[in-house]
Amino acid sequence: MTPTYLARLFRGLPLLLVVVVAPAFVQAQARAQADSFPRPDRPVSSIVAPRWVDEDRRDALGEADRVMEFLRIGRGTRVADIGAGDGYYVARLAERVGPTGLVFGEDIEPRYLDLLRERVESGGWKNVRVIEGTPDNPSLLAGSVDVALMIHMYHEITEPFALLHRLAPAFRAGGRLAVLDVDGPTDRHGTPTRLLACELGALGYVKQRQQTMADGAYLMIFSAPTAAERTTSAADVRARVAKAQCRG
Repeated sequence: MTPTYLARLFRGLPLLLVVVVAPAFVQAQARAQADSFPRPDRPVSSIVAPRWVDEDRRDALGEADRVMEFLRIGRGTRVADIGAGDGYYVARLAERVGPTGLVFGEDIEPRYLDLLRERVESGGWKNVRVIEGTPDNPSLLAGSVDVALMIHMYHEITEPFALLHRLAPAFRAGGRLAVLDVDGPTDRHGTPTRLLACELGALGYVKQRQQTMADGAYLMIFSAPTAAERTTSAADVRARVAKAQCRG
């Protein structure tokens, strides 16, 4: 906002009002900027459906079983399925982790959450919690999960850096984040592997391994940042992202 614009805006108002309002506006702008997270330097795909492809096809390829085996998910594991949709993975995770484990089915789309709640209720899954998140926050409690999954949805996150920042405290010691995606443009429902490693690496997630799935998609597994490695604020995130220079 230029001085000329301010002069026109406040012309005719008492001087005291101008002196009080103008600094308040500047301070509010400064606070908003300090609290803002960077946006990704790439396109983002639209959310189009509550599932990636037909469940029978995915089962035929053994997708979920392979993912859970790679991540050593078993009895007692606490898993968050971020972007759970209508619950393809939630259904299989609930059986895998058993009564001593816990599954958090998280999504931001109200209609998908309704489908998921219906599925959980009809399945009688007492070890599942349905979580309503936001584009910048998965809304998981601190120290609540061993593994977080992002299945064919990372490219749809409009605020990935804010979400990753707020996800980090949710991991228990030794926690891992696994991303299943296609190595392709982010505006065509894929994420290039180098870009994914760069964006997550900027926030302290360390790549452990990568697997190629039966349909050609990749599974990339990261160790979650420890308390000492986590980003501390929006300003810290902005600085790390600027240094990493991740571009799609």
